[in-house]
Amino acid sequence: MIRDVVSTAAAPAPIGPYSQAVIAGDLVFVAGQIGLDPTTGKLVAGGVAAEAPRVLANLVAVLAAAGCGPADVVKTTVYLVDLADGPAFGDAYTRTFHPPYPARATVQVAALPAGARVEVEAVARRPAG
Repeated sequence: MIRDVVSTAAAPAPIGPYSQAVIAGDLVFVAGQIGLDPTTGKLVAGGVAAEAPRVLANLVAVLAAAGCGPADVVKTTVYLVDLADGPAFGDAYTRTFHPPYPARATVQVAALPAGARVEVEAVARRPAG
């Protein structure tokens, strides 16, 4: 299977040995995005309410570099340090994704890279054409 790597300066550079996204066939696998400002490489301050919009903007930037948008996402996985932050995250999520929403799993984790409070990964299907 041929795989293409997606890379864009509009989203933070990977902070480890991984790609921002990988295209395999008509599927795009976007690596987990945290609330790093792509210009400074620093985590935005303000907890989940501030991080979530940045996380989703980073995700959308990687999707765009792969020729996709939020409507092409079929599955997301959300990692929260505290599930009590779900409502604050959900506010930003529904400004990015609209019905019919992608399938989603949300899990609580002990910690995330760079002290982040939220991380989101996604699988999208590239539009035909």
